[in-house]
This record gives sequence, structure tokens and C-alpha cells, in this order.
Amino acid sequence: MKHTLLLLFFLGFISLSSAQNIYDVNRIQELKIYFKDKNWDRTLDSLKQLGTKQRIEADVKLNGRTFKGCGVRFKGNSSYNATRNLFGKKLPLNIKSDYTVEKQTFPGGFDRLKLANGFRDPSFIREVLSYEIAAKYMHVPRANFMHVYIDDEYYGLYTSVESIGEKFIKDHFGDDKAVLIKCDPEYSQKPPSKCPKGTMKATLHNIGTDSTCYEVTYESKSEKSDYKSLIQLTNTLKGNVAKVNKELDVDQALWMLAYNNVLVNLDSYSGRLAHNYYMTKDNSNRWVTLIWDLNMSFGGFRYDGSTTPLTNEQMIEMSPFLHYKNQDKPLISQLLSIPRYRKIYIAHIQTILEENFYNGWYKQRAQRLQSIIDYAVKKDENKFYSYTSFKENIKSSSKAGKSQIIGIEELMEGRANYLKNHPLFLKEPPKINSTRHSKKTDKVIITTKVENATKVYVAYRYDKKGYFKKKPMEDDGQHNDFQGNDGFYGVELELKPGMQYYILAENEKTVKLDPVKAEFEFHEVR
Repeated sequence: MKHTLLLLFFLGFISLSSAQNIYDVNRIQELKIYFKDKNWDRTLDSLKQLGTKQRIEADVKLNGRTFKGCGVRFKGNSSYNATRNLFGKKLPLNIKSDYTVEKQTFPGGFDRLKLANGFRDPSFIREVLSYEIAAKYMHVPRANFMHVYIDDEYYGLYTSVESIGEKFIKDHFGDDKAVLIKCDPEYSQKPPSKCPKGTMKATLHNIGTDSTCYEVTYESKSEKSDYKSLIQLTNTLKGNVAKVNKELDVDQALWMLAYNNVLVNLDSYSGRLAHNYYMTKDNSNRWVTLIWDLNMSFGGFRYDGSTTPLTNEQMIEMSPFLHYKNQDKPLISQLLSIPRYRKIYIAHIQTILEENFYNGWYKQRAQRLQSIIDYAVKKDENKFYSYTSFKENIKSSSKAGKSQIIGIEELMEGRANYLKNHPLFLKEPPKINSTRHSKKTDKVIITTKVENATKVYVAYRYDKKGYFKKKPMEDDGQHNDFQGNDGFYGVELELKPGMQYYILAENEKTVKLDPVKAEFEFHEVR
């Protein structure tokens, strides 16, 4: 009897845990919306056309659990406008749990549901796959799939993406009151006439000292705003980029830029519109870039900033140094003007390719994600593309209106091969064979064995509130733990609780990191 009760408790716990995880990618969630307003569609459309973010009330049933008095509005730009213009029903949605009921949250403590409608993605899995890859290197939202019903009518299969808000910031950075800025222009609003041209793109280009010129493009999403610090960052990028690491988490920015380039994610900072990211402050009071809105990753958006859309061949062979000399994109041109940052950027591209594309992982994962939603795509009568296009678009191009959406494998097999054979990626990087540390009273000795390096550094910090400082490692045999002139490098540092570190080995053209995902991952001295 005791064992039976324990088993029932365990199964109940597992069931409850599963129910709480509304971003479980292996289970399609179910959402039913019941509006108070019988003309809800017309009302929401009017509010959207007016450029307001006002909501209307609805009761929501999520995986069988009812939440009263939620607030619903349409969201999106192109995904909304194109759908509405085609008289489509499957419009993207934003649902607020505590619209009328204070402190009400969905399971897991989430207060928003953001639902994308599959616009310009016949494969249905671009966004979820893209976030899964990005999560290996950056702070990113979770994403999965959801059945959506409105007044018991099935509206179709949506992608559900975790909102970047207070909960996300607390989960990732420990402070739900941190500054948060959405870097995406509100096109329905116009900046003051006194503001210079270029105000409506979130490039981090310095446009003066007047904060009102930044507010339309860089929207504060937190209780407190810090436009003064943002303007200072744009000024540092412009005139003193060598010091920018004190104001910006450079490594997260380099990961974002490397990711955008490898995956041809041009509906982003790296493309024509220079948008679709957030910025927050970490525990060391530095700005951190947060990637967002990946539904047109893998070549779904073809505009890199030139006047015409890129062809399939141009996307496959897009330069890894796109915008390298474009002063209107300082996050790229200025960061990559620093030789070490440029080498780290190349190393990050290599890591993304090796862990996801050279080994074919992305193909296996794409097939698995499609198998999870296959029956749901068949069932979805409001989808934009045929079931045949759904099956084909992993491997080959599919028709989307008057244009073609390139197949994920069609793009990435060619792109991975192109980058693998690019002259910049044929340079032999250093090789880090082993890294270890040992504690001695109040000191820690860190050693590593490295080949093909001219300089070796340890980057270290003593807690998550600081940023990594770099110190040269020596190959001079002054410690007993390693011998000089044999590839062993070492350094002695003060031992403090919570110490974290990684190794950076450098030669003229390249760097190697250990761990390879540094600074997102690191060694710890426990």
C-alpha cells in the first residue's frame, strides 16, 4: 500500500510538473479563448489599426485550466498586416493574464502568451528550431506549439514564444526590476521633427543627446528607463569602442551577430530593418542584447540592407563580414574593428557551425519537430501553406504568395559548406588540449596545455555580478604544476568563493576558447 501511494504521488507530481511547463516542446498546448465582446474581431482590428496596444477582455482556458478576465490584442507587423489583407482568420495574438485579475499568472508564473501564426514559414518549425539553437549560446525565450480555439472554433496551430519581460529578466539575471528596452520602432509614431534622419532604426547609432529622439525606436518596457546610459553606449560605440566592454556585454552581442549571420536571420539587427532585439542590464550594470522574433530565420527574410532581395545563392554565400564597414551599423562595424573581438566572432561562428550544422544535428531536430506537429498541421484549415509545402520546406523551397521561401536544408547545407571553405575559416586556430585548476590555501593555480598560440589568457571573475577580466598566462615554468617551453601555461590567482573562468588562446588570425561557448559557459572553482 505504501509503495502504491508513493507511486501515485510520483505520477501525480510528474503530471503536475508537465502541466506547469507550458513551453514543453514535446506536447502541443491547448488554448481556448472566450471573448465577452461578440464582435471581438472587429474591435481588435480597430484597436490595431489605431496603433494602440489596448486590449479587450476574455476568459482563457489553458490546458483545461480557466483564467478569468485576461486581456487580448493582436500583435505583429507584417504577420498581422499580410494576414488581414488576405482576409485571413489566423492573426497573431498577445494575451495578458492579469488584465483584470491582479497578480493572476499562467502556470509557471508567466503573465503573457505571445502567439505567432506561421507567417512566411511553410515548415512551421523555423522559430522553435531557431530558438533551440540560440539557447545554446545566449539568453533567449522558450518556444513551442499551441492549438488555439476562439469561442470553441479551431483557429489553428500557433507558435508560442515566451515573453521577454519581468519574469524572463528575473530568471536569467536575477532582477525583475532591471531596465528593459525593446529595440523595435513604433512605426505608428513619429519622432520629433528636431531629430536627425535614421532615428527609426535601432542600430545603436548615436543621434545626439536628446532622449526623445531615442524613445520611439527604443521603447522602455520596465518601470524605470535609462536612456542616459543607452545614449552613452551609442557614444562609446561611436568614439571609444575599445572601452565598450565596461558598458556592453560584448560577448553576448558577438554571439547574436554570429548567429544572425550563420542562420541568415536578416529580420534582425543584421538586416535592412535593424530591429527585433531587446536590451537589458546585467548584474554588472552592462547592457545585454537579447535576440527576438525568429519566425523568418533561415532565409525567410531576404533583405540585408541593399535595394533588392537576396537570391538563394546570395544568401548561401552571404559574407560572414556583412556590414563590416557599415558605419550605420556600429554594433557590427565598431565591434569587429577590434582584432580580438573579430577573432572571437569568427570562433563563435565556428562553434555554431560545428555544434549544429556540420554534424547534421539541425536536420534531425527539424524532422523531430515536424513529427510532433504533423497531425496538427493537417488539421489546421487556416494555415497559409499546404501540407505538401510543410513537408517539403525543410529540404526545398516552397511558394509563399509571389515569392519563394528557401528550404532550411537547401540553405544551410550550402551555407555551411561555403563558410567551412571560406579563407577566414581555413586558418588554423590554437588547440587547447587540457585545462585544470588546483587550490592551495588562499590561491588557485590554473593551468592549460595549448598548441599553436602566441598568447594565452585566463578570463576570470569572482561572482556573476562582475564581468570577466583577462590576465596573461605564462609559459615560464615558475610553478611546479607546469614546465616552461612545453605548451603548458599557468597563472596564480587569489582564491575566492564562486570563482569562474575560461581560457582564451590567440594567434595572429584566430582564437580558441575553453569552454568553446565562453563567456556563456565557463569553468568554476568550487
